[in-house]
Amino acid sequence: MLDSKQQYKLRKFISELKQYRGRHTEFVTVYIPAGYDLIKIIQHLAQEQGTASNIKDKTTRLNVQDSLERMIRHLRLYSKTPVNGLAAFSGNIASQEGKQDLKVWSIEPPVPLNVRMYRCDQTFILEPLLEMMHINEVYGLIVLDNRESTLGFLKGKSIQIIRDFTSNVPGKVKVGGWCLAPETSVLMANCTTELQYLKVGDTVKSYDFKTSKIITSKVKKIFRSKKKPLCILVGGILNFYTTQLFSSADHLFFVFNQGKIKEVPASKLKVGDLLLDYKLRKIKIRNIFKSNALPIEMIDIETTAGNFFANKVLVHNSQQRYARLREEAANEFYKRVAEVANVEFAAIGSELKGILIGGPGPTKETFFNCDHLHNELKKKVLALKDITYTDEHGLHELIERSQDVLAEAEIVKEKKLVLDFFTLLSTNSDKVLYGANDVLKALEYGAVDKLLLSEAFPRIDEFEEKANTIGTAVFIVSVDTKEGAQIRDLGGVGAILRYKLEL
Repeated sequence: MLDSKQQYKLRKFISELKQYRGRHTEFVTVYIPAGYDLIKIIQHLAQEQGTASNIKDKTTRLNVQDSLERMIRHLRLYSKTPVNGLAAFSGNIASQEGKQDLKVWSIEPPVPLNVRMYRCDQTFILEPLLEMMHINEVYGLIVLDNRESTLGFLKGKSIQIIRDFTSNVPGKVKVGGWCLAPETSVLMANCTTELQYLKVGDTVKSYDFKTSKIITSKVKKIFRSKKKPLCILVGGILNFYTTQLFSSADHLFFVFNQGKIKEVPASKLKVGDLLLDYKLRKIKIRNIFKSNALPIEMIDIETTAGNFFANKVLVHNSQQRYARLREEAANEFYKRVAEVANVEFAAIGSELKGILIGGPGPTKETFFNCDHLHNELKKKVLALKDITYTDEHGLHELIERSQDVLAEAEIVKEKKLVLDFFTLLSTNSDKVLYGANDVLKALEYGAVDKLLLSEAFPRIDEFEEKANTIGTAVFIVSVDTKEGAQIRDLGGVGAILRYKLEL
């Protein structure tokens, strides 16, 4: 992987060559792979120079021949092919027709070249160099809770967002969700009482779906909230009695349908639906009335059995059902997130060095332990980290919290370097300088130990050349990180000194 200086130099070289375009196929590109005989390349170019005499257009012919001549002369300056090979370019870059401004460029690539090429075209062929710029160490990032999730990549020093999600998971409620009127009669173990008089710990009658028997269960929690009531009128099939329930629209009832029991909210009940009464008899809904009244205080309870009898009718333990619905919705949300992660992360292939997962509370562990993330990707999970945010800020926070497992990543090295600079600035300011004029003077005195140059600093070459003469370590700081932006905003240059300097 290229370090910051190598990336900067290669990017600058490519940017310069990209701006030129020939009028005809007269720009010469030569790639010499590592270990290849330089003499053979020169001989090949000399042959091409002779072949160029066949080009019909006089101007193009002269430009190609002259470019090849300049290229050959340039290559003869090398005694042999450099260790990583050589990329060379030549052409007439004059802006006016009929004028000639021949230029030759060459670069010894930071990694070995494995391609041999000679090409005449309207532009310089830069793809082999661009491939070297490709980051070959990538980390997958997932931050999530039950409300939202963000997926991204860490590529070098850059954090890229792939996708963000919002969930349909209902929020936790502390005041009950689905309720009945306070005056609703509830069957207890030995008597009947109104819902409003129940206390936590009271024993009520419930139904055991496994044994199909009436059992007793404990009241675990009681919730109160304001809801608009529906009036549901029910009566025995043989008209042995009638009763009515005032229920919120979202309270669940057990409905018999084609031999099965389904959980149906009050708002979806229909006249004719069959419910179950306290003697396990089927009773039919006779009528349903919708109220236009203002919301009234209603009550819900949670029982150990998950149901109870209200006005002789079996109704659902709403809070327990609500928790199960939250769990099911959360699982579907995790599945959506994992489906995208499976596709995007797998597409990176062997370059995916690892995956980091973060989130508040136990959500990240629940997501990791579910079966939605492919096993091969699970093996690449390096850490699960507690973080606060689950949006783009969460991705940055995840990187911050994962520095122990990202110690070799470029972004962590850069963050540490910049943090050291600002720590010294606040605690021992005599050991640091910033601003072009002061840092340049410090370089002239040989006092700079580490030189920090922002990618956006326009005088990088000048400062780097000066630093190289005194053995100063040079670091090109990205503008893609928060820390890099801080160096940019300080004027683009900072220095950690070898000793205190009076300027």
